[in-house]
Amino acid sequence: MIQTRESHHTQPIEHNTLAVNARPIIFYPTRQAARRTRLLATLFLLLSGLGSSLLAIAALRLWPTYTHHFTPYLKWQDALLATLCYGSLLLLIVSITLIRFLLACRHGYRHGILILNTHLRTLTVRDLSPKSLHAIARMTTASITCFSISLAGLAPTILIGWTIHLALPLASILATALAFALSLAGLILSLIFATFLVIGLIGARALTRTLGAPHTYHLNTLTTLRIDNRILTITCPDRPETLFDLNLLHPHDQHHLLHILQQHTLYPHTPLEQQIEAALQHSLKRPSLSV
Repeated sequence: MIQTRESHHTQPIEHNTLAVNARPIIFYPTRQAARRTRLLATLFLLLSGLGSSLLAIAALRLWPTYTHHFTPYLKWQDALLATLCYGSLLLLIVSITLIRFLLACRHGYRHGILILNTHLRTLTVRDLSPKSLHAIARMTTASITCFSISLAGLAPTILIGWTIHLALPLASILATALAFALSLAGLILSLIFATFLVIGLIGARALTRTLGAPHTYHLNTLTTLRIDNRILTITCPDRPETLFDLNLLHPHDQHHLLHILQQHTLYPHTPLEQQIEAALQHSLKRPSLSV
């Protein structure tokens, strides 16, 4: 177990009180929590990397199997090829995000995941909980959904390639006209969700940069702290919201952190103080982890 430097690695001396107070208090995750997060992230990284490679290989094998002449309608081979290419690209982005998250986990394990400076009244937090991986899953699910709807909107154009080859001229004209009408409606739907898709890919870059990155907050009236179900939520108008899982810390460190936050609450008798009291009681009831 890695403890806080303030509570276990340093011993305050009475004549050096100011120096001790100016020193930041650093909290580290337990070995069990850090190992679990790294194992999950590594497993997802291997799966996404393998999936991206297999989809890329399938796309390369499909490419020479048909001609690529321009047609006014969508061929089913083109739809399948686009699906394989996009799936490979999406899983590649997921792999890059997971690699950056693993690097953030390594940095947080070595240098701390929460740094509290009571002298400067700043709080630096890294969200390295396994729950952070849910953000990657939500991004992937939303991206696949937008791509699937965009592709489904173009599906009626595939019918045009079949209706123009019908034997009966009248049936061919009527079926082609109907296919064109459906294609127009599907095209509008595809454009809408393709826009969402592009926005999501741009947001993936921001997620890759912020996932597991440190965020510093000034403990002032603009910063709001909230504790709910062992999750410390930190919000500030000019900073991204951070959810810090207190279960990443040893129970003794949890108690130490909550006690410090209680001492530095700007306004007494607030919901935060009541939440800290409840969390303190919960931390005292938790059994100690093995060292």
